[in-house]
Amino acid sequence: MVQTTLHQPVLVREVVEALEIEPGGIYVDCTFGRGGHSREILKRLNRKGCLVVLDQDPDAIAYARQLLGKDCRVRIEYENFARVSKVVEKYGFAGKVNGILFDLGISSAQLDDPKRGFSFLLEGSLDMRMNTKEGITAADWLQRVNFHSLEEVLRMYGEERYSKRIAAAIISRKSERPLSTTRQLADVVSKAIGRSCEKKHPATRTFQAIRIFINQELQMLKTGLNEGMGLLAESGRMLVITFHSLEDQVVKSVFRNQSHSGLPRKLPAVDLPKQKLRRVCKPIFPSQDEIISNSRARSAKLHVLERIA
Repeated sequence: MVQTTLHQPVLVREVVEALEIEPGGIYVDCTFGRGGHSREILKRLNRKGCLVVLDQDPDAIAYARQLLGKDCRVRIEYENFARVSKVVEKYGFAGKVNGILFDLGISSAQLDDPKRGFSFLLEGSLDMRMNTKEGITAADWLQRVNFHSLEEVLRMYGEERYSKRIAAAIISRKSERPLSTTRQLADVVSKAIGRSCEKKHPATRTFQAIRIFINQELQMLKTGLNEGMGLLAESGRMLVITFHSLEDQVVKSVFRNQSHSGLPRKLPAVDLPKQKLRRVCKPIFPSQDEIISNSRARSAKLHVLERIA
């Protein structure tokens, strides 16, 4: 039996409405997590419908198999969403997908498990890998990294204004003894920054930056979105739930690249090729009621794109 922390998926009602689910359609949940969105999609599919679920976290896949393994409408794949094309093509669904969902960030189950190392509030191993079966841990990377590379990661992926101060403190600390736990890293960052008037914990941006870098999240996201777009049927929709500005930037970049020709705007519209994607609506935010019941929803934003050619 796979143990799991209660996870509240964000923007569930909004996701279901935006997908405009066809009972016999084909849908892909690229970030299964603990299945909150998948369960709602399945409620609206008939026997001819199909849901492909992916996750790179082995714990999430074990839970998916426990929860949905006997449902003949479901295909479960242990895979990073950057390789979603390979998965969908395996089942012959390329160009036939009615909806694809990307729910980015980390799940409550990952955040609340001290062994995963994602939370600066819990004492645990400094791991931070989404896929615990491959890649380098945060602790190993910090032990090897130099000041300039670390400062760049903190600045680029954490948008950390104190990146130089924090990087210097980490380099100094690890020269004495390795950083191996989340609490140790959080303490170093807190001491480096000192008092702050911000509501966020001083280590928030540092943990975000290292996690994004360790998992190559932005590169994987760009690849996954581009691949996902090519799998959609005409009028198929791509939904992306983002949690910070860096993810937003990737979504906007992919949208721009796929929604215009790059030709001068003064040319007659008839001379321009059709758009591949269109933005269905402005980004959708969680309601105040949802934020009150689930504080982790406060930074969520739902982007809805539709393939029209």
